[in-house]
Amino acid sequence: MYDELIDSGDLPLARKSVVPGTGFFLPDTLEADLEDQQTEAALEGAEVAVIADPDADGLACVALIREAYGDVQYVPAPDEDDGKRSNGDDDRPAVAADAVDDADDEDDDQAHIGTGDSEPALEEPEPTPHTVALVPASPHDVEDALARVAEYGDEGLDVYVCDLAPDRYEYVEDELAAALGTADRIAWYDHHQWDDDVARAVRDVGVDLVVGDSDEECSADVVCRSLEYDFGPMYEELAAVTRDHDLWLREDPRSDDLADYAYWTDPAEYVEIVREYGVDLPEWVEEFISERRIEKEALIEQAVGRAELRDIGGYTVGITYGRCSQNEVAEAMREQGADASVIVKPAGSASIRGTDAFERCHEVAGKVNGGGHPKAAGCKPDIYDDMLDYANHWTTRGAVTKRVILDAFREIVESEQPDGDSETSDD
Repeated sequence: MYDELIDSGDLPLARKSVVPGTGFFLPDTLEADLEDQQTEAALEGAEVAVIADPDADGLACVALIREAYGDVQYVPAPDEDDGKRSNGDDDRPAVAADAVDDADDEDDDQAHIGTGDSEPALEEPEPTPHTVALVPASPHDVEDALARVAEYGDEGLDVYVCDLAPDRYEYVEDELAAALGTADRIAWYDHHQWDDDVARAVRDVGVDLVVGDSDEECSADVVCRSLEYDFGPMYEELAAVTRDHDLWLREDPRSDDLADYAYWTDPAEYVEIVREYGVDLPEWVEEFISERRIEKEALIEQAVGRAELRDIGGYTVGITYGRCSQNEVAEAMREQGADASVIVKPAGSASIRGTDAFERCHEVAGKVNGGGHPKAAGCKPDIYDDMLDYANHWTTRGAVTKRVILDAFREIVESEQPDGDSETSDD
Protein backbone atom coordinates (compact mmCIF):
# COMPACT_ATOMS: atom_id res chain seq x y z
CA MET A 1 0.00 0.00 0.00
CA TYR A 2 1.29 3.45 -0.90
CA ASP A 3 2.19 5.59 2.08
CA GLU A 4 0.14 8.50 0.79
CA LEU A 5 -3.04 6.39 0.99
CA ILE A 6 -2.81 6.14 4.78
CA ASP A 7 -1.19 9.51 5.45
CA SER A 8 -4.01 11.83 6.43
CA GLY A 9 -1.79 14.83 7.10
CA ASP A 10 -2.58 16.63 3.85
CA LEU A 11 -6.23 15.63 3.50
CA PRO A 12 -8.94 18.32 3.40
CA LEU A 13 -10.57 18.67 6.83
CA ALA A 14 -13.89 17.22 5.69
CA ARG A 15 -12.16 14.00 4.62
CA LYS A 16 -9.64 13.91 7.45
CA SER A 17 -12.53 14.11 9.89
CA VAL A 18 -13.98 10.76 8.82
CA VAL A 19 -10.92 8.49 8.56
CA PRO A 20 -8.41 7.30 11.20
CA GLY A 21 -4.86 8.57 11.57
CA THR A 22 -1.89 6.78 10.04
CA GLY A 23 -1.14 4.77 13.18
CA PHE A 24 -4.45 2.92 12.85
CA PHE A 25 -3.16 1.09 9.78
CA LEU A 26 -0.01 -0.32 11.40
CA PRO A 27 -0.20 -4.12 11.74
CA ASP A 28 -0.39 -5.30 15.35
CA THR A 29 2.65 -7.52 14.86
CA LEU A 30 4.79 -4.60 13.71
CA GLU A 31 3.56 -2.43 16.56
CA ALA A 32 4.20 -5.20 19.10
CA ASP A 33 7.77 -5.71 17.86
CA LEU A 34 8.49 -2.00 18.07
CA GLU A 35 6.98 -1.76 21.55
CA ASP A 36 9.13 -4.70 22.67
CA GLN A 37 12.24 -2.91 21.45
CA GLN A 38 11.24 0.41 23.01
CA THR A 39 10.37 -1.14 26.37
CA GLU A 40 13.61 -3.11 26.47
CA ALA A 41 15.58 0.08 25.76
CA ALA A 42 13.65 2.10 28.34
CA LEU A 43 14.11 -0.53 31.08
CA GLU A 44 17.83 -1.03 30.55
CA GLY A 45 19.42 -0.09 33.86
CA ALA A 46 16.13 1.25 35.26
CA GLU A 47 15.29 0.80 38.94
CA VAL A 48 11.64 1.76 38.56
CA ALA A 49 9.07 1.18 35.81
CA VAL A 50 5.92 3.27 35.53
CA ILE A 51 3.19 1.81 33.33
CA ALA A 52 0.88 4.73 32.63
CA ASP A 53 -1.79 5.96 30.26
CA PRO A 54 -0.04 8.55 28.08
CA ASP A 55 -2.58 11.31 28.69
CA ALA A 56 -2.02 14.34 30.92
CA ASP A 57 -3.13 12.50 34.05
CA GLY A 58 -1.05 9.38 33.50
CA LEU A 59 2.01 11.39 32.52
CA ALA A 60 1.63 13.65 35.56
CA CYS A 61 1.90 10.46 37.62
CA VAL A 62 5.19 9.68 35.90
CA ALA A 63 6.49 13.19 36.64
CA LEU A 64 5.56 12.83 40.32
CA ILE A 65 7.23 9.43 40.66
CA ARG A 66 10.40 10.66 38.94
CA GLU A 67 10.51 13.57 41.37
CA ALA A 68 10.02 11.28 44.36
CA TYR A 69 12.86 9.01 43.23
CA GLY A 70 15.16 11.92 42.38
CA ASP A 71 15.41 10.80 38.77
CA VAL A 72 17.70 12.73 36.45
CA GLN A 73 15.99 15.41 34.38
CA TYR A 74 16.43 16.04 30.65
CA VAL A 75 14.64 19.16 29.49
CA PRO A 76 13.91 19.18 25.74
CA ALA A 77 14.57 22.41 23.87
CA PRO A 78 12.83 23.86 20.80
CA ASP A 79 14.13 22.72 17.44
CA GLU A 80 16.67 25.20 16.20
CA ASP A 81 15.10 25.47 12.76
CA ASP A 82 11.60 26.58 13.73
CA GLY A 83 11.67 27.32 17.44
CA LYS A 84 9.38 24.50 18.44
CA ARG A 85 9.27 20.76 18.75
CA SER A 86 7.91 18.77 15.87
CA ASN A 87 5.61 15.81 16.08
CA GLY A 88 3.99 13.32 13.76
CA ASP A 89 0.43 13.40 12.49
CA ASP A 90 -0.74 10.24 14.22
CA ASP A 91 -3.39 10.71 16.89
CA ARG A 92 -2.89 9.56 20.43
CA PRO A 93 -4.95 6.64 21.66
CA ALA A 94 -8.42 7.34 22.53
CA VAL A 95 -9.24 5.27 25.60
CA ALA A 96 -9.95 2.18 27.46
CA ALA A 97 -10.21 2.93 31.04
CA ASP A 98 -10.54 6.57 31.50
CA ALA A 99 -13.26 7.81 29.54
CA VAL A 100 -12.63 11.03 31.17
CA ASP A 101 -9.65 12.03 29.65
CA ASP A 102 -9.63 12.13 26.14
CA ALA A 103 -6.77 11.37 25.95
CA ASP A 104 -7.95 11.46 22.55
CA ASP A 105 -8.51 11.42 21.59
CA GLU A 106 -7.50 9.18 23.61
CA ASP A 107 -8.44 10.27 25.26
CA ASP A 108 -9.68 11.40 27.56
CA ASP A 109 -11.44 8.31 27.70
CA GLN A 110 -9.65 6.34 30.11
CA ALA A 111 -12.77 4.69 30.24
CA HIS A 112 -11.55 1.46 29.03
CA ILE A 113 -10.57 2.18 25.58
CA GLY A 114 -8.31 4.54 24.33
CA THR A 115 -9.87 7.69 24.12
CA GLY A 116 -8.83 8.08 20.60
CA ASP A 117 -9.40 7.69 17.04
CA SER A 118 -6.23 6.05 16.08
CA GLU A 119 -3.53 4.03 17.62
CA PRO A 120 -0.82 5.94 19.45
CA ALA A 121 2.16 7.05 17.48
CA LEU A 122 5.17 4.80 17.99
CA GLU A 123 7.79 7.05 19.50
CA GLU A 124 11.51 6.47 19.85
CA PRO A 125 12.68 5.64 23.39
CA GLU A 126 14.04 8.50 25.46
CA PRO A 127 17.57 9.39 24.31
CA THR A 128 19.14 9.24 27.77
CA PRO A 129 18.26 6.42 30.20
CA HIS A 130 16.18 7.21 33.27
CA THR A 131 16.25 5.29 36.51
CA VAL A 132 12.45 5.71 36.43
CA ALA A 133 11.36 4.32 33.05
CA LEU A 134 8.12 5.28 31.32
CA VAL A 135 6.16 2.43 29.74
CA PRO A 136 3.07 3.89 27.99
CA ALA A 137 -0.04 1.70 27.89
CA SER A 138 -3.75 1.95 27.29
CA PRO A 139 -6.42 0.19 29.34
CA HIS A 140 -6.72 -2.39 26.59
CA ASP A 141 -3.06 -3.38 26.59
CA VAL A 142 -2.00 -2.92 30.21
CA GLU A 143 -1.44 -6.68 30.35
CA ASP A 144 1.05 -6.43 27.48
CA ALA A 145 2.95 -3.69 29.32
CA LEU A 146 3.07 -5.84 32.46
CA ALA A 147 4.41 -8.76 30.45
CA ARG A 148 7.14 -6.60 28.89
CA VAL A 149 8.19 -5.26 32.29
CA ALA A 150 8.40 -8.84 33.55
CA GLU A 151 10.53 -9.86 30.58
CA TYR A 152 12.84 -6.87 30.22
CA GLY A 153 12.98 -5.40 33.73
CA ASP A 154 15.80 -6.14 36.17
CA GLU A 155 15.13 -8.27 39.24
CA GLY A 156 14.04 -6.21 42.23
CA LEU A 157 12.45 -3.47 40.14
CA ASP A 158 9.81 -1.21 41.68
CA VAL A 159 6.75 -1.11 39.41
CA TYR A 160 3.93 1.44 39.39
CA VAL A 161 0.75 1.18 37.30
CA CYS A 162 -1.02 4.52 36.96
CA ASP A 163 -4.30 5.77 35.53
CA LEU A 164 -5.36 2.37 34.19
CA ALA A 165 -8.11 -0.02 35.25
CA PRO A 166 -8.70 -3.60 34.01
CA ASP A 167 -12.29 -4.57 33.36
CA ARG A 168 -11.66 -8.13 34.57
CA TYR A 169 -8.94 -9.66 36.67
CA GLU A 170 -8.50 -12.51 34.19
CA TYR A 171 -7.27 -9.99 31.63
CA VAL A 172 -4.17 -9.21 33.71
CA GLU A 173 -3.88 -12.28 35.97
CA ASP A 174 -1.00 -14.10 34.27
CA GLU A 175 0.93 -10.97 33.30
CA LEU A 176 0.59 -9.49 36.78
CA ALA A 177 1.91 -12.71 38.29
CA ALA A 178 4.90 -12.60 35.94
CA ALA A 179 5.59 -8.96 36.85
CA LEU A 180 5.40 -9.81 40.55
CA GLY A 181 8.04 -12.47 39.92
CA THR A 182 10.41 -9.81 38.60
CA ALA A 183 9.49 -6.80 40.70
CA ASP A 184 10.32 -6.16 44.33
CA ARG A 185 6.95 -4.45 44.71
CA ILE A 186 4.04 -3.27 42.58
CA ALA A 187 1.88 -0.27 43.43
CA TRP A 188 -1.23 0.54 41.39
CA TYR A 189 -2.69 4.05 41.60
CA ASP A 190 -5.90 4.93 39.80
CA HIS A 191 -9.17 6.84 40.05
CA HIS A 192 -11.50 4.95 37.74
CA GLN A 193 -14.48 2.79 38.58
CA TRP A 194 -13.14 -0.59 39.78
CA ASP A 195 -15.20 -3.71 40.14
CA ASP A 196 -14.96 -4.84 43.78
CA ASP A 197 -13.94 -8.38 42.82
CA VAL A 198 -11.21 -7.12 40.49
CA ALA A 199 -9.81 -4.80 43.15
CA ARG A 200 -9.87 -7.57 45.75
CA ALA A 201 -8.07 -10.00 43.44
CA VAL A 202 -5.35 -7.46 42.61
CA ARG A 203 -4.76 -6.74 46.31
CA ASP A 204 -4.81 -10.43 47.23
CA VAL A 205 -1.75 -11.17 45.07
CA GLY A 206 0.26 -8.51 46.90
CA VAL A 207 -0.26 -5.36 44.88
CA ASP A 208 -0.58 -2.06 46.77
CA LEU A 209 -3.76 -0.81 45.07
CA VAL A 210 -5.09 2.68 45.83
CA VAL A 211 -8.23 3.80 43.98
CA GLY A 212 -9.36 7.39 44.45
CA ASP A 213 -12.86 8.78 44.23
CA SER A 214 -13.41 9.37 40.52
CA ASP A 215 -15.64 12.36 41.28
CA GLU A 216 -13.02 14.07 43.44
CA GLU A 217 -9.55 12.94 42.38
CA CYS A 218 -7.49 12.25 39.28
CA SER A 219 -4.75 9.63 39.32
CA ALA A 220 -2.09 12.28 39.89
CA ASP A 221 -3.89 13.22 43.12
CA VAL A 222 -3.76 9.59 44.21
CA VAL A 223 -0.02 9.35 43.51
CA CYS A 224 0.65 12.66 45.24
CA ARG A 225 -1.00 11.54 48.48
CA SER A 226 0.15 7.92 48.37
CA LEU A 227 3.91 8.31 47.94
CA GLU A 228 5.95 8.97 51.06
CA TYR A 229 7.43 12.14 49.68
CA ASP A 230 6.92 15.81 50.44
CA PHE A 231 6.04 17.28 47.04
CA GLY A 232 6.63 20.99 46.56
CA PRO A 233 3.99 23.52 45.48
CA MET A 234 4.81 23.09 41.78
CA TYR A 235 3.87 19.40 41.82
CA GLU A 236 0.81 19.96 43.98
CA GLU A 237 -0.33 22.53 41.42
CA LEU A 238 0.38 20.10 38.59
CA ALA A 239 -1.95 17.54 40.20
CA ALA A 240 -4.63 20.17 40.82
CA VAL A 241 -4.61 21.55 37.27
CA THR A 242 -4.50 18.05 35.79
CA ARG A 243 -7.57 17.21 37.88
CA ASP A 244 -9.34 20.28 36.49
CA HIS A 245 -9.30 18.79 33.01
CA ASP A 246 -9.48 15.12 33.88
CA LEU A 247 -12.68 15.60 35.86
CA TRP A 248 -13.89 18.14 33.30
CA LEU A 249 -14.21 20.92 35.87
CA ARG A 250 -12.69 23.47 33.48
CA GLU A 251 -12.09 26.15 36.09
CA ASP A 252 -8.43 26.68 35.18
CA PRO A 253 -7.69 27.47 31.50
CA ARG A 254 -4.20 25.99 31.86
CA SER A 255 -5.68 22.52 32.19
CA ASP A 256 -6.74 22.50 28.53
CA ASP A 257 -3.17 23.41 27.58
CA LEU A 258 -1.82 20.47 29.54
CA ALA A 259 -4.33 18.06 28.02
CA ASP A 260 -3.70 19.23 24.46
CA TYR A 261 0.07 19.23 24.83
CA ALA A 262 0.06 15.72 26.31
CA TYR A 263 -2.05 14.55 23.38
CA TRP A 264 0.00 16.17 20.65
CA THR A 265 3.57 15.67 21.80
CA ASP A 266 5.76 12.73 22.71
CA PRO A 267 4.96 11.38 26.21
CA ALA A 268 8.61 11.55 27.27
CA GLU A 269 8.79 15.20 26.25
CA TYR A 270 5.63 16.09 28.14
CA VAL A 271 6.92 14.55 31.38
CA GLU A 272 10.20 16.46 31.29
CA ILE A 273 8.57 19.77 30.33
CA VAL A 274 6.14 19.71 33.26
CA ARG A 275 8.95 18.68 35.59
CA GLU A 276 10.86 21.78 34.53
CA TYR A 277 8.09 24.34 34.09
CA GLY A 278 5.10 22.94 35.97
CA VAL A 279 1.72 24.01 34.60
CA ASP A 280 3.00 27.33 33.21
CA LEU A 281 4.30 26.04 29.89
CA PRO A 282 7.09 27.87 28.04
CA GLU A 283 6.30 30.23 25.18
CA TRP A 284 7.47 27.87 22.45
CA VAL A 285 5.10 25.17 23.74
CA GLU A 286 2.21 27.65 23.84
CA GLU A 287 2.93 28.58 20.21
CA PHE A 288 2.96 24.91 19.26
CA ILE A 289 -0.40 24.35 20.99
CA SER A 290 -1.95 27.42 19.35
CA GLU A 291 -0.99 26.22 15.89
CA ARG A 292 -2.39 22.74 16.48
CA ARG A 293 -5.64 24.14 17.85
CA ILE A 294 -6.54 25.69 14.52
CA GLU A 295 -7.10 22.23 13.10
CA LYS A 296 -8.54 20.93 16.37
CA GLU A 297 -11.32 23.54 16.29
CA ALA A 298 -12.06 22.79 12.65
CA LEU A 299 -12.43 19.06 13.42
CA ILE A 300 -14.71 19.87 16.35
CA GLU A 301 -16.87 21.96 14.04
CA GLN A 302 -17.14 19.06 11.59
CA ALA A 303 -18.31 16.67 14.32
CA VAL A 304 -20.76 19.14 15.86
CA GLY A 305 -22.26 19.74 12.42
CA ARG A 306 -23.08 16.02 12.14
CA ALA A 307 -24.67 15.78 15.58
CA GLU A 308 -28.21 14.41 16.05
CA LEU A 309 -30.41 14.35 19.13
CA ARG A 310 -32.43 11.25 20.04
CA ASP A 311 -35.05 10.74 22.73
CA ILE A 312 -34.41 7.57 24.71
CA GLY A 313 -36.66 6.84 27.66
CA GLY A 314 -37.08 10.48 28.53
CA TYR A 315 -33.39 11.34 28.10
CA THR A 316 -32.03 13.35 25.20
CA VAL A 317 -28.95 11.65 23.77
CA GLY A 318 -26.72 13.48 21.31
CA ILE A 319 -24.72 11.34 18.90
CA THR A 320 -22.17 12.18 16.23
CA TYR A 321 -19.17 10.84 14.33
CA GLY A 322 -15.74 12.17 13.62
CA ARG A 323 -12.08 12.44 14.44
CA CYS A 324 -12.16 15.16 17.08
CA SER A 325 -11.65 16.17 20.68
CA GLN A 326 -14.63 14.53 22.30
CA ASN A 327 -15.07 16.69 25.39
CA GLU A 328 -15.62 19.88 23.44
CA VAL A 329 -18.01 18.14 21.06
CA ALA A 330 -19.94 16.67 24.00
CA GLU A 331 -20.15 20.12 25.57
CA ALA A 332 -21.61 21.52 22.34
CA MET A 333 -24.27 18.80 22.30
CA ARG A 334 -25.02 19.47 25.97
CA GLU A 335 -25.65 23.11 25.08
CA GLN A 336 -28.09 21.87 22.44
CA GLY A 337 -30.04 20.01 25.14
CA ALA A 338 -28.34 16.60 25.35
CA ASP A 339 -28.41 14.81 28.71
CA ALA A 340 -25.73 12.45 27.40
CA SER A 341 -23.53 12.47 24.32
CA VAL A 342 -21.83 9.85 22.17
CA ILE A 343 -18.91 10.63 19.87
CA VAL A 344 -18.10 7.73 17.54
CA LYS A 345 -14.54 7.75 16.21
CA PRO A 346 -13.23 6.57 12.82
CA ALA A 347 -11.06 3.95 14.56
CA GLY A 348 -14.25 2.26 15.81
CA SER A 349 -14.16 3.41 19.43
CA ALA A 350 -16.57 5.85 21.03
CA SER A 351 -16.59 8.34 23.88
CA ILE A 352 -19.68 8.66 26.08
CA ARG A 353 -20.23 11.78 28.15
CA GLY A 354 -22.95 12.44 30.72
CA THR A 355 -24.33 15.34 32.72
CA ASP A 356 -25.96 15.80 36.12
CA ALA A 357 -29.11 14.45 34.46
CA PHE A 358 -27.43 11.23 33.28
CA GLU A 359 -24.70 9.58 35.34
CA ARG A 360 -24.62 6.02 33.99
CA CYS A 361 -22.12 6.36 31.16
CA HIS A 362 -19.91 3.57 32.55
CA GLU A 363 -22.90 1.22 32.57
CA VAL A 364 -23.70 2.01 28.95
CA ALA A 365 -20.06 1.49 27.97
CA GLY A 366 -20.00 -1.77 29.90
CA LYS A 367 -22.65 -3.14 27.56
CA VAL A 368 -20.41 -2.56 24.54
CA ASN A 369 -16.92 -3.63 25.52
CA GLY A 370 -15.92 -0.61 27.59
CA GLY A 371 -16.20 1.20 30.88
CA GLY A 372 -15.14 4.32 32.74
CA HIS A 373 -16.82 6.88 34.97
CA PRO A 374 -20.50 7.72 35.62
CA LYS A 375 -20.17 10.89 33.52
CA ALA A 376 -17.38 9.86 31.14
CA ALA A 377 -16.65 6.52 29.57
CA GLY A 378 -15.28 4.89 26.46
CA CYS A 379 -15.90 1.73 24.49
CA LYS A 380 -15.20 -0.08 21.25
CA PRO A 381 -18.05 -2.40 20.25
CA ASP A 382 -16.91 -5.83 19.12
CA ILE A 383 -18.45 -5.56 15.66
CA TYR A 384 -15.46 -5.25 13.33
CA ASP A 385 -14.58 -8.59 11.76
CA ASP A 386 -12.60 -7.37 8.75
CA MET A 387 -11.61 -4.26 6.82
CA LEU A 388 -14.90 -4.30 4.95
CA ASP A 389 -16.64 -3.62 8.27
CA TYR A 390 -14.32 -0.67 8.82
CA ALA A 391 -14.94 0.58 5.29
CA ASN A 392 -18.67 0.48 6.00
CA HIS A 393 -17.99 2.28 9.28
CA TRP A 394 -16.20 5.15 7.51
CA THR A 395 -18.64 5.53 4.63
CA THR A 396 -21.76 5.38 6.82
CA ARG A 397 -20.21 7.65 9.47
CA GLY A 398 -20.40 4.94 12.13
CA ALA A 399 -23.99 3.84 11.56
CA VAL A 400 -23.65 0.35 13.07
CA THR A 401 -21.62 1.57 16.04
CA LYS A 402 -24.18 4.28 16.73
CA ARG A 403 -26.98 1.75 16.65
CA VAL A 404 -25.41 -0.70 19.12
CA ILE A 405 -24.50 2.09 21.55
CA LEU A 406 -28.00 3.59 21.39
CA ASP A 407 -29.36 0.10 22.03
CA ALA A 408 -27.14 -0.05 25.11
CA PHE A 409 -28.61 3.26 26.26
CA ARG A 410 -32.10 1.83 25.87
CA GLU A 411 -31.20 -1.25 27.87
CA ILE A 412 -29.78 0.84 30.71
CA VAL A 413 -32.64 3.35 30.67
CA GLU A 414 -35.29 0.62 30.57
CA SER A 415 -33.83 -0.79 33.78
CA GLU A 416 -34.86 2.47 35.49
CA GLN A 417 -38.52 1.99 34.56
CA PRO A 418 -40.72 0.35 37.25
CA ASP A 419 -42.22 -3.05 36.44
CA GLY A 420 -40.52 -3.06 33.04
CA ASP A 421 -42.68 -0.14 31.92
CA SER A 422 -40.14 1.33 29.54
CA GLU A 423 -40.49 4.14 27.09
CA THR A 424 -39.50 3.66 23.50
CA SER A 425 -38.23 6.18 21.02
CA ASP A 426 -38.08 6.62 17.29
CA ASP A 427 -34.62 6.30 15.80
